[in-house]
Amino acid sequence: MDNLEKQLICPICLEIFTKPVVILPCQHNLCRKCANDIFQASNPYLPTRGGSVTSGGRFRCPSCRHEVVLDRHGVYGLQRNLLVENIIDMFKQESTSAKPAAPERTEEQAMCQEHEEEKINIYCVTHSVPTCSMCKVFGAHQDCEVAPLKSMYQTQKTELTDGIAMMVGNNDRIQGIISQLKETCRTVEENGMRQKSQLCEKFDHLYAILEERKRDLSSKVAAEQEEKLNYIRGLTKKYKEHLEQSSKTVETGIQTLEEPEMAVFLQTVKDLLKRTGEASSTSHLEKVEQGYEAMDHYTVNFWREGRALRSIDFISDDEDEYEEVDGGKAEAGVGGGASTAAPLPSPAP
Repeated sequence: MDNLEKQLICPICLEIFTKPVVILPCQHNLCRKCANDIFQASNPYLPTRGGSVTSGGRFRCPSCRHEVVLDRHGVYGLQRNLLVENIIDMFKQESTSAKPAAPERTEEQAMCQEHEEEKINIYCVTHSVPTCSMCKVFGAHQDCEVAPLKSMYQTQKTELTDGIAMMVGNNDRIQGIISQLKETCRTVEENGMRQKSQLCEKFDHLYAILEERKRDLSSKVAAEQEEKLNYIRGLTKKYKEHLEQSSKTVETGIQTLEEPEMAVFLQTVKDLLKRTGEASSTSHLEKVEQGYEAMDHYTVNFWREGRALRSIDFISDDEDEYEEVDGGKAEAGVGGGASTAAPLPSPAP
């Protein structure tokens, strides 16, 4: 029965599935309410009605991370798992008949260290520790604010469950940012390769005297491309590390939610709640500025010959405008560093 109960636990609420139970395309099961909570956390801007999302969207399975795509019916479009619901009914009937064995678990309740014969049954709100009634009446917590242990257990367990659900949705958003960074990385590579190709095509017409300058300017393009790629790759690594740490915190939180002893749970949950709050924030992570991947400022056009060849550099927008006003005899270009060119020498008589 214990092994069967483990198979009937929802990975979100960590309780036995609440009917109706829906089955995901990856064959994992969720309470419909828990599936709807994850769906709303992953799609916060979709319209809702009666607490449920009313249009299509997507979220990831909390068990295997498989992406679940929903139609316009949302979570209500998922198929019910009637087999699991029937098994739950049978399990509850068997559990009811075997109920006399349950009181053995209460004997495992933690005892107070100060009053060894007293069970820990209240929670000191002032010091954030579980304690016993004797400590409140005669001991170190006489002047402290206290609350029922079960009430605090349920409150903080609910808070941790909500935090985990938010982190699951946040991890999906981080995964989307990582995908965008990879796409930006590919765009930088493509733009860099395209600009270097155009650069080389023009330099190939200048023969030997242009070979040295061609290598110099190509290296500038490659240097900035490598610099941008290294920056984006480093940023991608930071997001992956943050995602890995966040996933570990989720796993730790799920393990903590499985802790049956309330006192042990409350002793560890405070630090875990702090970690979940820190892991949910990505404000400390940098973001790529718009247009960062552009490489088209490495464009050259040959608008001077002769002695000017040895001082060729990437032309600027100002020089581009100057050439158009000057008669349009030179080709237009867009780019970074400016260059100056000497006039052509008069032909020898």
